[in-house]
Amino acid sequence: MALLGTASLGLAVHGLPSYAANSRTDDLDKLLPKFSERSRALLWQRLTEPEYSGQIRASDAAKLAQNEGMTVDELMVALIPLAQSYSLAPISNFHVGVVVRGASGCLYTGANIEIPGQCLGFAVHAEQSALSNAYMHEEESVPTLAVGGAPCGHCRQFMEEMTPDGEMLILIPNASPVKLSVLLPAAFSPAALGMKHGAFPIQESGLVLANTPSEPVAVAALDAARKSYAPYSKSQSGVSIRTVKDRIYRGSYIENVAFNPSLSPLQIALAQMIAGGEVYSAISAVTLVEVPGSQISQKPVAEIVLGAIAPNVKLQVLSAQS
Repeated sequence: MALLGTASLGLAVHGLPSYAANSRTDDLDKLLPKFSERSRALLWQRLTEPEYSGQIRASDAAKLAQNEGMTVDELMVALIPLAQSYSLAPISNFHVGVVVRGASGCLYTGANIEIPGQCLGFAVHAEQSALSNAYMHEEESVPTLAVGGAPCGHCRQFMEEMTPDGEMLILIPNASPVKLSVLLPAAFSPAALGMKHGAFPIQESGLVLANTPSEPVAVAALDAARKSYAPYSKSQSGVSIRTVKDRIYRGSYIENVAFNPSLSPLQIALAQMIAGGEVYSAISAVTLVEVPGSQISQKPVAEIVLGAIAPNVKLQVLSAQS
């Protein structure tokens, strides 16, 4: 992860009920002081949409770049403070934001997340958050990533899994763009374990539940499990989170050839929820869909994490089969 300072304003910007509208717009002014008023107004309109979850549409990205006299790459770098403001890092106080561009032209924000009092392995790095955001929006690929400093080795390995051709372009403020292949030479790639592609584009499976799902949380968790990327353990799984606002966030399991940078479906669903401007206390229900008898189960780790952030929420586990 790359150090960017301490913003932690994202949840205030995006719409916690305790904040007045004018204070939230003031926060956006502080985060992006060099942006024109019309650009901040456009961003504010998008950030406060009911279904916002860290995606800036391609048309909006083009408009913002035009407003500011920037290229889209320059815009991505300029938006890093906005992404960083969603960081939840109570252990390290080390706040990181990332912006990625999908093949569609849409931009996706991500920030690092830490689970208070729990193993550091539960943390989600900002690069992982932004890339998984693009994944959950079903992008075909991510050609460009903007971050405040050179990504750590953990993130480089995760990025390699997402786009193993090494062509992902890394944008860092006040530095020349550099390809992932330069930052990660002689990479340990998915090909080492027989894979011919990475996580992008999504390969959807035909998982089904024993009973036809009717509850929206079950449907969403099944959809996430179908889109999971688990080529090494063959342990497909997905999670859905419902909040008190009756929004549902999905997370698909994403494995890594090096194993450790893998992201659990709950981690990804939490990243989606935080990108949507909601907090842990808003969680009202969590559903996990996985295949019984798989090499690994997401149930134990999901229960540990929920015990730390939403102790009154009981994990619902549903069984799926091919």
